[in-house]
Amino acid sequence: MLRSFPIRTHEVLARKRSSDASDVALVERVAVGDVRAFEALYRSYYLRLMRFLGLMTSRRTIVEEALNDAMLVVWKRSHTYNRQSKVSTWIFAIAYRTALKALRAQDEPVDPPADEPSSEDAGPEQQLSASQTRSELLRGLDGLSPEQRCALVFAYFHDLPYGEIADIMNCPVDTVKTRVFHGRRRLRALLGDGAREAER
Repeated sequence: MLRSFPIRTHEVLARKRSSDASDVALVERVAVGDVRAFEALYRSYYLRLMRFLGLMTSRRTIVEEALNDAMLVVWKRSHTYNRQSKVSTWIFAIAYRTALKALRAQDEPVDPPADEPSSEDAGPEQQLSASQTRSELLRGLDGLSPEQRCALVFAYFHDLPYGEIADIMNCPVDTVKTRVFHGRRRLRALLGDGAREAER
């Protein structure tokens, strides 16, 4: 059993490297105007960006627009990608800046959060509980600064390491740690004991 762990770890790393290489190849094709490559890249990042932007903005009406704005930048600026970071880091950095711009520009009330796909095995009570928990969490996140919210979303919902979050947010790693620390503390104050469950 112990001997299989390094093999599984190696396989995971190999798949990740293959995915990174595939993303780089797609961006290079997009840079020369390959529409099919852009469509493949869009499909690959759609759900991840929808999740990130949905948690960042809490506003259904602008999530799709922000995602399309971010991917339009990817289309227009793909030739500037220089391989100094992963493609995912580069795309999420664009989405982060797009989300900040949308948050600063909007002055409308918070829309009810869009429901995420639930498990087919979940009963009505479980689905209702998950929906209520998500609604409470989104209300709590909406009470944070955009920078704190982004740091928490990347750390806890996308499982990104602090170094990658720092690259996306264009700030030192210590700044990310500070934003996560103060964001968690603020979230606890806003949600009470339920925040501990939401962070897991």
